[in-house]
Amino acid sequence: MTQLLVVWRTVIPCTFPYIHFMTMTTETPTCPGMGAILCAEGATFRVWAPHADAVAVKGSFNGWQRASLTHEADGYWATHVPGVKAGDEYKFCLRTGEDWLDRNDPYARDLTHSAGNSRVYDPQAFDWGDDAFQMPSFNEVVLYEMHVGTFAPATGTFHEAAERLDYLRDLGVNAVELMPVAEFAGDTSWGYNPAYPFAVEQAYGGPDALKAFVRAAHARGIGVILDVVYNHLGPSDLDLWQFDGWQEHGRGGIYFYNDDRARTPWGDTRPDYGRAEVRRYLLDNVATWLGEFRIDGLRLDMTPHIYTSDAGPLEEGWTMMQAITHYARTEHPGTLIIAEDLHNNPAITATTDDGGAGFHAQWDARFVHPVRAALVASVDESRDLAAVVAAVRHRFGPDPFSRVIYTESHDEVANGQARVPEEVWPGNAASKVSQQRAALGAVLVLTSPGIPMLFQGQEFLADRYFQDTEPLDWGRLAAFEGIHTLFRDLIALRRNLGGLTAGLTGANVELLQQDEENKVLAYHRWLHGGVGDDVVVVVNLASTPHEAYTLRLPHAGNWQLVFNSTWAGYSDAFAPFAVQDVAAAPGAPPTATLALPGYTALVFARR
Repeated sequence: MTQLLVVWRTVIPCTFPYIHFMTMTTETPTCPGMGAILCAEGATFRVWAPHADAVAVKGSFNGWQRASLTHEADGYWATHVPGVKAGDEYKFCLRTGEDWLDRNDPYARDLTHSAGNSRVYDPQAFDWGDDAFQMPSFNEVVLYEMHVGTFAPATGTFHEAAERLDYLRDLGVNAVELMPVAEFAGDTSWGYNPAYPFAVEQAYGGPDALKAFVRAAHARGIGVILDVVYNHLGPSDLDLWQFDGWQEHGRGGIYFYNDDRARTPWGDTRPDYGRAEVRRYLLDNVATWLGEFRIDGLRLDMTPHIYTSDAGPLEEGWTMMQAITHYARTEHPGTLIIAEDLHNNPAITATTDDGGAGFHAQWDARFVHPVRAALVASVDESRDLAAVVAAVRHRFGPDPFSRVIYTESHDEVANGQARVPEEVWPGNAASKVSQQRAALGAVLVLTSPGIPMLFQGQEFLADRYFQDTEPLDWGRLAAFEGIHTLFRDLIALRRNLGGLTAGLTGANVELLQQDEENKVLAYHRWLHGGVGDDVVVVVNLASTPHEAYTLRLPHAGNWQLVFNSTWAGYSDAFAPFAVQDVAAAPGAPPTATLALPGYTALVFARR
């Protein structure tokens, strides 16, 4: 794809997105908000339908008879209905000419299913207990990407996924990134086809189940990042399409562009970011996840399709992203807002004051692609060591933690690709060489500067490719318990849980060795420097072992071996190979001689 580097200097300030309305002509005062708002011994119903001639609401509370809404202003309609309670089902009815259109509530938190009815939901009813979780500093975050429907193999629900949070805590993960959970068509999906952005997928358990998952994660010191889709909606089971009957050129109506700007790879359903009410709708969605659901961050799917279209750049899409990041930073400081941009665009993580989009971090294609290519190459001679070096050192700006680095994600293990060990040796992912190179990838992810991310099951050598119909094979955890321990040990080093590797949380990286002939790479990581801080990582990307390999080190003195990726305890396939602590002799530069097995990564800490 063509590199996109877009910087707009305009910044649209983000005011608090919820709307407050004045009571108009209804006898019972209406309450502020959108959708169905429980208040005053009933509920206020409010909807935006600027082209409707009349609007009503019907539901289980009134025998499914239409109760009229009053036009307030600017296309908003509202009424208050006494006696409505949480759990009541309803729909809006919009009249255009002689035709009535039944529509689900665009702001519905809860639906019977994507083609069913909206349900009145009480956002204040959930008991959060003593939850006061705060995200760790971004330089200490270890992400774990999860698809709820396949992570929890028996039921595919939040409840079952929550039962495995102890496992993730013990692994060392301190933040999970959920693939999209907004209500989608049917019961099985990756989630990138949201029909109702505010509703939580019923197949996963609905809104209270998500809140219970978040509360349980927080109780274990785990943050929850949510994948959201604002570059398109639907396209299936999409009541927002021609919502109030109006459209131009056969397009989507009030929520969408009605010209060529609507076109996306997923359908002609790009939201109209230039329309104030649509911007408000998306900002309300952000506020709902970060506020009501206590989500600790968002990952915006494929941001290039927000600020560009087939018709050209979309300045209003850029300012829309700026408004989202500004709101998150000001109203919910500490949340982590990530972009999937994949175009090496530093403006994505530049500040809005500098015209950037203001994201905290973005997925780094400059890491995953060259590192995966080096891991899966069939012969050692074809591994591009220079590209791996560039991947380790790459950054989008002064902050190296403005990038998310990984070798496996939902995209990298599908769409014609499989898991790394399967790509190394198709049909033999359990082989020694597959295990060794998968371990090398884990070391590069968890010791390079950036926010590391794993994909579910990567830690126990999940094979094949990701499908939303194929549950994660938890039986592999017992079969590859040693590989799981390898990941746990690496995460502990990355988070400095043993007090010897603070350098892996630091911003600094120095290349020590780039041995093209032997395919050996070494680099120095540090936070402030010194004992318990300085870390050296040595990676042998070739099968050839070295009994005595000479390596430059950043300081003279003793260096303790704290990790050996081919330690026999990690796999029965790994043969013992004597690797020990080293002492760097004084000199210019200091050097040490060490044993270096083939396809091995070693980590040393200064002591």
